Amino acid sequence: MGRFDWRTGVVVLAVALSVLIGMVVLANASSEEKKADPPGPTTPTMTELDFAVWGTKDEIAAYRGVVDDYNATSEDTTVTVSSWPTAAAMNADVASGKAKPDLYLLPRSDLAETMAAKRNRPLLDLVTAREIPIGDDFAREAVSAFSVDDDLQCLPYTVSPMVIYYNTELVDFEAMDAEGLPTPKADHTGWNFAEFRAAAEFASRPRPNTRGVHIDPTLRGLAPFIYSGGGQVFNEDHDPTSLALGEDSSTDALRQTLELLRDPRLTLTTKQLAQRSAVDWFKRGRLAMIAGFRGLTPELRGVEGLDFDVMPMPSLGSNQTVGDFNGICLSPGRPTRADASANFLSYLVSDEAVGRLAETGYIQPAKLTVALTEDFMQPDLAPAHAAVFTNAVRAIVLAPLMTTGDELAALVAPDIEALLLTAPDLTDLQDALRAIDEKSRSLLDPDYEPSESPSGSESATSDPSGSPSDSATDDRKRD
Repeated sequence: MGRFDWRTGVVVLAVALSVLIGMVVLANASSEEKKADPPGPTTPTMTELDFAVWGTKDEIAAYRGVVDDYNATSEDTTVTVSSWPTAAAMNADVASGKAKPDLYLLPRSDLAETMAAKRNRPLLDLVTAREIPIGDDFAREAVSAFSVDDDLQCLPYTVSPMVIYYNTELVDFEAMDAEGLPTPKADHTGWNFAEFRAAAEFASRPRPNTRGVHIDPTLRGLAPFIYSGGGQVFNEDHDPTSLALGEDSSTDALRQTLELLRDPRLTLTTKQLAQRSAVDWFKRGRLAMIAGFRGLTPELRGVEGLDFDVMPMPSLGSNQTVGDFNGICLSPGRPTRADASANFLSYLVSDEAVGRLAETGYIQPAKLTVALTEDFMQPDLAPAHAAVFTNAVRAIVLAPLMTTGDELAALVAPDIEALLLTAPDLTDLQDALRAIDEKSRSLLDPDYEPSESPSGSESATSDPSGSPSDSATDDRKRD
């Protein structure tokens, strides 16, 4: 072996240092590579939402079925359903804080109070981001019903116009036509008031204790006739300060309507109504026609031997009616949950989900792509002319949004009942109607100062106790 001099030592040292430095570099590079590796698979965090609804057992079951389908496919959201038998019960729990849903079904009649209490989140931005075609697929009237302050306050979900249900055995249009009586067109697209009255008279004529028609003696029950005759129920479309029943056009429409509805030969007596409801008389085949909404359909289908169909509300000049609207609202104050709620809302308004709810028979979709399908029309079931419901949506007159709607109805209820129950002298009708208008101002007009009642109007509407003044006498006449 050769001599190990200092030159050799330097070379060995240099090589050793190079190897050491290389090992350090490789170790650091390996460490960086490990840090750069993506993390392994993890379970996503699930967002839990609560969806509050109300309705019949069949409706609730349908909502639960829709939610179960959504949960089966969603990777990041789980929805539970909370249910109540009525909207009032649900709203009471939401208002008190007992229930805190992320989404909830809301009647339009409660929208003003809900907005005033800031319990909903405007939806236009969320709906637009998800490209929900509210301008094309939904009934325009339904979208308008929930559009306030240049935003969509809730997404329209169901709609139900008031129509006339009629017993097809008692109201036989072919038999009426054979007798030369006025009858509507066979397509059920509409009828005038003369045809409506002829049907009531025909159904009552040969049958003891059978009546032709019943309209609820309420402001809402009379509203379609007022609107159809060119009148107005309120003095303003927005923020009304009074009813407008005493205006000439409203009075004229009501005069014609009351001439029929106060005819003791054609309408149920107070004694009959004390025994059972108008719907029960209809089910028994003792009442030919009754005004109602889509939710009445499954109930009537369940009556063995009852054959029924539907017509629009009768026209006193134009086709007009009133309706119920329900929307799906999102709760505010939870921005981290808004996207998840809006994603679920997108599924709720899919044709598949809406169709499943329409199959219950109770629900008329606000979404036209379903309302025009067999899911809603159900051609093998009564009524035969279910398209009447869909067509009548265009004739709905939207009521003003008010927080005092229920109070107003209760305030004038005795006076409206008196209009339909007292003796059929309509000479002082306009005075009576103006007295009701004046009475409504005490609730609707913040600057209201009582004025002298029109001559004779107080006695024409109700007695001091608030009960119909001539009801007892009327019962004796009509029984």
